Amino acid sequence: MLDATADLLLGGRCAGCDRPGRVLCAECRAGLPTDPRPAWPTPPPAGLVEPWAAASYDGVVRSLVLGLKERRLLGLRHPLADLLAGAAGAAAAARVPAGPVVLVPVPSRPTTVRGRGHDPTYAVTVGAAARLRAAGTDAVAARLLRTRPGVVDQAGLDAAARATNLAGSMACSDAALRRLHRRRTHASVVVCDDVLTTGATAREAQRALEAVGLHVAAVAAVAATRRRFPPAAPDSRPDR
Repeated sequence: MLDATADLLLGGRCAGCDRPGRVLCAECRAGLPTDPRPAWPTPPPAGLVEPWAAASYDGVVRSLVLGLKERRLLGLRHPLADLLAGAAGAAAAARVPAGPVVLVPVPSRPTTVRGRGHDPTYAVTVGAAARLRAAGTDAVAARLLRTRPGVVDQAGLDAAARATNLAGSMACSDAALRRLHRRRTHASVVVCDDVLTTGATAREAQRALEAVGLHVAAVAAVAATRRRFPPAAPDSRPDR
């Protein structure tokens, strides 16, 4: 009845299965993965800290990511934040010593944010930090990074082209860094993104944060492309 009423009033449909009603039906929500794992790109960018992902980038999860980013289905922020919180929490448990954790979203180009009318990665990261705090972790989300001019859309670029496009493309805002130091000292950083592909974006974010003296402990993503999602064997992981 609730789904039928929502469809009648709002014309909504489930982003996962296209059933009329809620933006994510109960069945699709119940089927979301709950087992975040390390998700090393193949090959991994040199020096990349351990990346974690909540799911592979396909099926319902892919529909949720695209629904929020491209269709502005803002209600999808909540299940995506649940997934990111799982990945970030697992990454923190594995890689962060006792102490506060700062979730830093990878920045989107200003033109992209203006075109979409919102910043989905930041919104999902804020939600993930709130869920970690509710679970007892001293976590905050901080928009520390900004992009420099000249970065082009990554769609369609291979790993080498992505790395070239992103090299030196991010910087840490001085004002944001001062605000962080007033709120948190000796915090560990987890870089957050929606989808991990080649790892070039995460590695550039890591570089920019480490350049100002921050300790980047891990990367967390909602999803990773399927061929990169299976955990790497311990002896195949890059030295850190």
